[in-house]
Amino acid sequence: MTAAKAPKESWVEMTEIVLPQHTNALGTVFGGVIMSWVDIAAAICSQRHAQMAVVTASIDALHFLAPIKLGWIVNIKACINFVHRSSCEVGIRISAEQPLTNQHYHTATAFLTMVALDNSGKPTPMPALILETELDKRRFADGQSRHSERLAFRERISKRAKEEE
Repeated sequence: MTAAKAPKESWVEMTEIVLPQHTNALGTVFGGVIMSWVDIAAAICSQRHAQMAVVTASIDALHFLAPIKLGWIVNIKACINFVHRSSCEVGIRISAEQPLTNQHYHTATAFLTMVALDNSGKPTPMPALILETELDKRRFADGQSRHSERLAFRERISKRAKEEE
């Protein structure tokens, strides 16, 4: 396992342009296209942090706040918020830019859980986070709370599945 890292060491910024194949009949981007770009950004971010293969364990709290139109530029920012043993939470912020007016819109936010895998495909420890700034500390604390909520949710789902067998 590599040494602990600060969130800034794995930061990702991606830029995409909305083309006709990305849009629905209303001329706005499909949510699934945004989800795909979000997943790619989270994978790059968490791989940079872990320096090993990662997989997506969950995408939660993906909130679409505003539509993104054909021809607009999509900016995706990804940052490691929290690390717990073999997993980490990646926070994503999506904004859209209307290139003709230079207006910017916050269009979506997401949180993904990514899991590091060893050469056998088994979960393996991730490097810890070095919290350098107050923002790093706040994101870590918020991510830790969401991690606890995800574990509780997973337990409820597991319990219901067993009851339905």
